[in-house]
Amino acid sequence: MTKPSIESLFATRLYRAALSRALNAELEKTCLVIAREDRAGQRWAKAHGYGGYTSYASLDDLVTRAPVFAELGRQLDLHARGFARTLEFEMNGRRLVRDSLWINVMDQGGAHGAHIHPHSIISGTYYVTIPSGASAIRFEDPRLAMMMAAPAKRARAGRANQTFVTVAPKPGTLLLWESFLRHDVPPNGARGKRISVSFNYAAA
Repeated sequence: MTKPSIESLFATRLYRAALSRALNAELEKTCLVIAREDRAGQRWAKAHGYGGYTSYASLDDLVTRAPVFAELGRQLDLHARGFARTLEFEMNGRRLVRDSLWINVMDQGGAHGAHIHPHSIISGTYYVTIPSGASAIRFEDPRLAMMMAAPAKRARAGRANQTFVTVAPKPGTLLLWESFLRHDVPPNGARGKRISVSFNYAAA
């Protein structure tokens, strides 16, 4: 009798790297200065119930606004290209282009509901400041909506079999994922500000 085999199909990849923390002090200072000065971003965050500040809908020139963002962008591009090679995209003459990059300054109690990043192929976040008690990021199995009658997973299920996977980043952590992967940030329990920079890449 042939021994049964199990093959993993349709893997969901999460890329993790640690960038030079020498960037972080300057990034933190620059993020907080921009957060204080960007009135449009403050208004958008308030109108959309974002607990803190985000430049998501107000600024699209961070890499030219401050040299530290230009340096961060160069490092992000290197990692994104490496991740794209791992994913074995057939680009057919197109190239990977970072088309958005924005600041997130989350106050205590702030949260970010579950969402995806449409019109992109790779998304990610670089974590600048993660105070004690700050919320992690949580990823959802993209097959969840199709599981229908499937029973809940065991409390101690292996990470690859969990429906939700939480990743607790440290300052200097870079995470990349395919943009279809739904994710959220639960309420921030830290008294200090949780500062991160998020971004998207498209095929152009």
